[in-house]
Amino acid sequence: MKVVPLASSSSGNAYVVETEGSAVLVDCGICYKQLKDIAVDAVLITHSHSDHISGLKTLLKHRDIPVYANVMTAEAVAHECGIDDSAFVCFENGQEFKVGAFTVAAFSVPHDTSDPVGYLFKADGETYFHGTDIGTPLDSIGLKFAEATIATLESNHDPVMLRQSGRPPYLIQRIAGPRGHLSNDQACDLVRRFASPRLKKLFLAHLSHQCNSQHVAICCMREALQEIGRTDIELEVAG
Repeated sequence: MKVVPLASSSSGNAYVVETEGSAVLVDCGICYKQLKDIAVDAVLITHSHSDHISGLKTLLKHRDIPVYANVMTAEAVAHECGIDDSAFVCFENGQEFKVGAFTVAAFSVPHDTSDPVGYLFKADGETYFHGTDIGTPLDSIGLKFAEATIATLESNHDPVMLRQSGRPPYLIQRIAGPRGHLSNDQACDLVRRFASPRLKKLFLAHLSHQCNSQHVAICCMREALQEIGRTDIELEVAG
């Protein structure tokens, strides 16, 4: 299995997940020019915020492919993007479904939108965990992370940089709140507690341009991996 992060920030999010004979797009928050040379069988949507769906309507004008989402997300995305309901294949959170060669299951995450999810993809004896836009590192999410051989995990902000960012107090509270975004420390804590011996590659995702840096996020996670004796895990910033 291969994961290619095309974009991962507050400006836009899109990831290609590939296995032999199948490729899917997780979220579509980028312009079609970045996707026109990439063949995918379907799009899976995590939630309805614009940085995850802004390119979806244009993509569907050029490609006749299904869009997978749970019912509440499908309704929100259809309204937000002006897409017909018939474009969506709806699933229930927690129930496995097939997309090409993948077996997929969605799991609930805490974020400030309608029924947001992360995904577990299984194929070729590997499991890919996709978890971005997570307000709280719940044990239920950690148990899904524990299944991963490859993982994408949000590491959005450094708490000190967030407080000193000059952003309005309400926005700081929203980002740091229980339905906002994971900090570097929260991401590290989840990895310390739930990384399994199977995990071989970890992408740090959705880094804030103003309230984080690749260096800070990577150093924080490397220290956490050293603490649990897992310096063998390949670490990379997504996007």
